[in-house]
Amino acid sequence: MEPQLEHRVTDSVATVVIRHPEKRNAMTAAMWRSVPALLEELAGDPDVRALVLTGEGRTFCAGADISTLRDSPHEAQGLAVRAEEALAAFPKPTLAAIRGHCVGGGVQLAAACDLRFAEEGALFGVTPAKLGIVYPASSTRRLVSLVGPATAKYLLFSGELIDAQRALRTGLVDEVLPEGELGKRVAEFTRVLVSRSQLTQAAAKEFADGRTDRDAHWAGQARGSSDTAEGVAAFLERRQPRFGWSVPTSG
Repeated sequence: MEPQLEHRVTDSVATVVIRHPEKRNAMTAAMWRSVPALLEELAGDPDVRALVLTGEGRTFCAGADISTLRDSPHEAQGLAVRAEEALAAFPKPTLAAIRGHCVGGGVQLAAACDLRFAEEGALFGVTPAKLGIVYPASSTRRLVSLVGPATAKYLLFSGELIDAQRALRTGLVDEVLPEGELGKRVAEFTRVLVSRSQLTQAAAKEFADGRTDRDAHWAGQARGSSDTAEGVAAFLERRQPRFGWSVPTSG
């Protein structure tokens, strides 16, 4: 089977699987190109309330398929950045579920997610210094926002791999799970995500990502929504809330 991104939607969670096992799920140019359109499709699906990105088997993503860099490295890097930016802009909560190697472009994708859960034994690296590539400015800024300038420089200057526990300490990942427990924890946590208010999540995502021009927009959305009244009523009645606001779909 050709390298590709596979996806499925189950219980309001979209799972996108990076599939290129012959090269540890390295991303080909075609795979990078497919990301924005796939994410647009999933963002417009009202049944999707959260998204999980993972790799097939025991590896998350070993980065870009190096063979795609030989002819036009700048074009290949542009494709990766567009995919990364599309993932960062996804309007619903996103979570990277990471096993094995998460390197280069794999870190770009994982960092563009809202949250990252890793299995013990996962390895992380940002390796452009091994290839003489200038890491994109937007990707560098996103990495710094997660781990701080010192750790970002360590990763970028050296290209060395760090383990899951160091990734946890530096903020590159949010949880580390024992081997065999990642899938269970991701399923458990995404059940929590889909039960919560999409209004709260969508506003929080923009604010946390640095938007400073949408305060009035979200205040208006809150006033026009029944989510607050429903949440308070459900709390007082000791039942699960039935939130009604959803992320608007385009066109």
